[in-house]
Amino acid sequence: MARGREGEVRNLVLGKYELGRMLGQGSFAKVYYGRDLRDGQSVAIKVIDKAHLRQTDGMVEQLRREISIMRMVRHPNVVGIREVLASRQRVFVVMEYARGGELFAKVARGRLTEDAARKYFQQLVAAVAFCHSRGVAHRDLKPENLLLDEEGRLKVTDFGLAALPEQLRHDGLLHTQCGTPAYVAPEVLRKRGYDGARADMWSCGVVLYVLLCGFLPFQHDNYVKMYQKIFKGEYQMPPWVSGEARRLIGRLLAVDPAKRISIPEIMLTPWFKRGFVPPVPSSPVTPRKWDDDNAAALIDGSEDSSGNISPRTCNAFQLISSMSSGFDLSGLFESEQKAATVFTSRAPAATVFHKLESAGKALRYNTTRGKGWRIRMEAKADGANGRLAVTAEVFEVAADVTVVEFAHDGGDALDFNKFCAEDVRPGLADIVWAWQGDVPGLPGAVA
Repeated sequence: MARGREGEVRNLVLGKYELGRMLGQGSFAKVYYGRDLRDGQSVAIKVIDKAHLRQTDGMVEQLRREISIMRMVRHPNVVGIREVLASRQRVFVVMEYARGGELFAKVARGRLTEDAARKYFQQLVAAVAFCHSRGVAHRDLKPENLLLDEEGRLKVTDFGLAALPEQLRHDGLLHTQCGTPAYVAPEVLRKRGYDGARADMWSCGVVLYVLLCGFLPFQHDNYVKMYQKIFKGEYQMPPWVSGEARRLIGRLLAVDPAKRISIPEIMLTPWFKRGFVPPVPSSPVTPRKWDDDNAAALIDGSEDSSGNISPRTCNAFQLISSMSSGFDLSGLFESEQKAATVFTSRAPAATVFHKLESAGKALRYNTTRGKGWRIRMEAKADGANGRLAVTAEVFEVAADVTVVEFAHDGGDALDFNKFCAEDVRPGLADIVWAWQGDVPGLPGAVA
């Protein structure tokens, strides 16, 4: 692994991505610029140390929820997620790269014109409206979490504190006190329960104020005094803000959440409607078991124009993770996993495929070819819990690396373990490079 000063990873090739400079750093993760080696497209790669996931209460669940939410809220004004990868020590979340950086950087140089502020606020409201329609409350809206792409389009990011309906308590409210103090709604600070969508609208009001004024509405060196201002809704409006914008901010920063303006009401105001073109959301993705979507993101199966089926490809992160006896990323997202074992080979995929077929026939199993590069092997006699059935699938990692995974489809688990550990091994000895469990990972693998 190439390292620069202070142990930072420098221009490391990770599977199909090249990892470059660090873009930002948080408490539990670092975000790097990346490049897709297949098409040269820029990406952002969030790198999370697995030790933090294991050692910090709730972090595994928080990561799972954040990834699930990002899959749900596919929208032109939300940073998109591409895929999730893993090595033995790290999790890599590959996301859309917002080349324009944080909206905060623009505000730090001074307040925006009303037209510019309106443009960003319209996009923010469109994104938040879509999130709320999917049952997602962001809970940490602020200029630092609003990015800009190369065309200047706003992108909401960082769903680490976002909440889903499943987090509501019996009273139908959220109770976790979270967010950035200067942007947090008063009902969140009171710890009596709050509506996540209404709390987001308060944060949107603070963002709009900052865009138009260039500073925060509620600020004080002493947090207690700042909270007192928030509880009372006390802020000063500069004279350059138009009357329409003043009235909108006032309705957004209503201390009583029941009196706070809603998104449909915002969209009917003349100030908001001026020049607004509603974005067209991407097709929504219904939450489901991660492996349904993960299969498409991490493994690419194809069939060429001649009708010849190509072996599915397995990226290096997934391979390293599956070969490791340590933390396995798939456990974060799959509620049910079939028993399986894996081996790698230096032989071409076609050679491995035919060798598997021959090994199955030598064991007197009924062997049939399935879709793609899969072979199903079924015993001719019943065992303790029915007839053993095993599916072997071939993955092509690189020109000289092939991976085979055995999946337990039927019969007794002990029979399956014996099949993998003893029965099929002798017939494959001349093509096997390493079996799962025999080595901690691939020789030379990136940790």
